[in-house]
Amino acid sequence: MNIKEAQQAEAYADDDLTPGSKQSMRGTDADARDMQVMGKVQELNRNFRFISILGFSCTAMSTWEITLSSSTFGLINGGLSGLVWGYFIVWCGYFTVFASIAELASMMPTAGGQYHWVSELSPKSCQKFLSYIVGWLSALGWQTGYASIAFIAGTLIQGLIVLNDQSYVFQRWHGTLLVIAITAFSILFNTFLAKRLPLVEGLVLILHILGFFGVLIPLWVLAPRNSADAVFENFVNSGGWSSTGLSVMVGMLTTVYGMLGADSAVHMSEEIRDASIVLPRATMWALFINGGCGFIMMITYAFTLGDPLAALGSPTGYPVIAGFFYATRSHAGTSVMIAIIIVNTTSSCISTLATVSRQTWSFARDGGLPFSSFIGHIKPGWNIPLNAVLLTFLCTTLLSLINIGSTVAFNAICSMATNALLSTYIISLSCLVLRRIRGPPLQPRRWSLGMFGLPINVAALMFSTWIWVFCFFPQTTPVKASTMNWNIVINAGIMIIAVVYYFVKGKNRYVAPVVLVKRDV
Repeated sequence: MNIKEAQQAEAYADDDLTPGSKQSMRGTDADARDMQVMGKVQELNRNFRFISILGFSCTAMSTWEITLSSSTFGLINGGLSGLVWGYFIVWCGYFTVFASIAELASMMPTAGGQYHWVSELSPKSCQKFLSYIVGWLSALGWQTGYASIAFIAGTLIQGLIVLNDQSYVFQRWHGTLLVIAITAFSILFNTFLAKRLPLVEGLVLILHILGFFGVLIPLWVLAPRNSADAVFENFVNSGGWSSTGLSVMVGMLTTVYGMLGADSAVHMSEEIRDASIVLPRATMWALFINGGCGFIMMITYAFTLGDPLAALGSPTGYPVIAGFFYATRSHAGTSVMIAIIIVNTTSSCISTLATVSRQTWSFARDGGLPFSSFIGHIKPGWNIPLNAVLLTFLCTTLLSLINIGSTVAFNAICSMATNALLSTYIISLSCLVLRRIRGPPLQPRRWSLGMFGLPINVAALMFSTWIWVFCFFPQTTPVKASTMNWNIVINAGIMIIAVVYYFVKGKNRYVAPVVLVKRDV
């Protein structure tokens, strides 16, 4: 018996049911069986239930808040009509992606998520290598994605200052300090208040929904209306593309970014009670609630924004701030409405930090990262991946320093989050489709797509690949150095580093999850 097997045997031999005991930590019998089958030791507390993990999923995505905050891309490419119809198309496409991920999460409810799924589903000849690459993509994607969300929250605060104080000069280092402050605030909830995180997420779900109505109602009551033709039929090509259709597709990245994170709750699998059924249900409900709120808000935004070109030229840096001021004609009213978005986006940072740290910890647990033994350590008594949480704080701080020198460079690096996470979906879905076609049969699951599994998986793969391609497009043409989308260069560079590290050290240190799996248990 090896060390991991001995630890696992010890973990499930204890029948003590007191809070904090090993038996209590492992959750239900189904949770214990899943962990045993996957060859993992239960090290985290299973404190999340359906409502708390639903709140976690909704706030981690924060679809209506993030979509409003990042509407610049869609307004330039597609205009108001492009935003509305692009949102609807992306939302429908994401249903297939979320459904596929929900089924995978029911088969293999592990904090590793995509890299574990690929390890079990891919052909034996490439299981270890593909799994390793997906692990790197997921870890880097979530690390840079967190920095991007914290940056939005920080610069929204700066935009509010510009709105209320015309003498304020927008300084990049101010934004960096705000990013660090928001991250430090998120660290508090993921360390000292970690045991209360499920309660916090349930409360934040209420805030997320109340905030939606707190913004929606003033817009409908106070704002002048654009015509229905302007909202539903007037597509705009301000990006200089060869056709309006191409411009609209490029502008869909606004919604893609707002709905990114289908796997956010997946990486909390080992902290969810009865994860194999609760997680997929919460994942689908999160898409329905977030997507529905986002669609209603997007239509409202299109009707009440006023002149998109005027909003794009706002000195605040955010069209949404200009749009709210146009609607309310009040500095106080605009400040309150934007403050709601800032609070909810900061709540998203709390949830996203938990996701990032769990994914990073899980990959380190399998030896996939440098200094894995340190990153994968669980602090006794806390039962949280403290070192992975602090590593995320360090990474975000270092990334935010880039903003002092160049916001363009910072955004270029953080934009890899979209490509990296979509890449993990594409590889996972490809392996799943191949497994359905070639066999052997898929792993048992409690939440299944049934006879519709293969067509839904294929649709999800096609959709993910389609939007992944457009993630490499620049915002406008002709392209120059300052407007170039450097995603392709950054992604290629990161992948070269990952592959080199794999053959130098990772190949010998990384333990592919499939090696530990015991499906006959």
